[in-house]
Amino acid sequence: MTTTPQTMTVIATQGKGGPEVLVAETRPVPVPGVGQVLIKVAAAGVNRPDVLQRKGLYPAPKGHSELLGLEASGVVVAVGEGVSRCKPGDRVMALLNGGGYAEFAVADEVATLAVPDGLSMVEAAAIPETFFTVWHNVFERGGLVKGDWFLVHGGTSGIGVTAIQLAAATGARVIATAGSAKKCEACLALGAVRAVDYTQEDFVEAVKSETQGRGVDVILDMVGGDYVDRNIRSLADDGRLVNIGYQSGSKVTVDMMRVMLKRLTLTGSTLRIRPTEVKGAIARAVEARALPLIAKGRVKIPIDSTYPLAQAGEAHARMEGSQHIGKIVLTVG
Repeated sequence: MTTTPQTMTVIATQGKGGPEVLVAETRPVPVPGVGQVLIKVAAAGVNRPDVLQRKGLYPAPKGHSELLGLEASGVVVAVGEGVSRCKPGDRVMALLNGGGYAEFAVADEVATLAVPDGLSMVEAAAIPETFFTVWHNVFERGGLVKGDWFLVHGGTSGIGVTAIQLAAATGARVIATAGSAKKCEACLALGAVRAVDYTQEDFVEAVKSETQGRGVDVILDMVGGDYVDRNIRSLADDGRLVNIGYQSGSKVTVDMMRVMLKRLTLTGSTLRIRPTEVKGAIARAVEARALPLIAKGRVKIPIDSTYPLAQAGEAHARMEGSQHIGKIVLTVG
């Protein structure tokens, strides 16, 4: 095995702003601590939180890398004290607290997963952030089960394509919203029974029509703003609304009478600040419940586009243009 170099190329943010603030720099290769592994990165997923962090709206947790990148795939090249699952040479994908936009990244061993046979490193890099997020929020917090009606907004985002497929594979009936006819076609191809072009129709009315007035059992929303009240009106009795983002604003006015009369649950989460042991528990659930669906071909990893690490700015521009269908991934080396 080759010796790990002392320095590496990373993509850093010089100030806050648009994609142009992303620049290549040389930094020391990090050293894995207790319970951590060092990964020679092959690919890194691009996610909406990366865009927010670049703009100064989503800072890295204290004590963690300030570099962007919440997920990566690659080969383990070194391990820290107390590591037992991973060894040098293992092909892994990992949820990171930051640092994925680099040639090497440190990950907590408990948040790593073996790359399944037949899966490319690009596909593997697109899994951790979205699968961890969807599994925890849709199935653990939202309690989605077979036979439920499920509504997901942003159906062709990385989160959306994952949520549609996992929910459909579980036996739920999926309604997805998207911003064009082409995107709606993609949602249907992934397993949604109804796709709503929100530029052309009201999703509240579409939900009412599709469910014969019943409403949906679980909603996964990353929009916030005026969607919150509309989501509440779209839920069935005892429905669960799970928020994981607030692209249209985090402060809203809610009619609590409707919440009380329908016995609704409003919840949400953000993954990055959760303790390591929580992420480890989610990782084991994804390992046991979601990865077998990928192995069986029941869940795909749609890749919209790939960019070399040096073109991270172009990858961010692609994401902010909201034309992508599936994941955007940076390739390293």
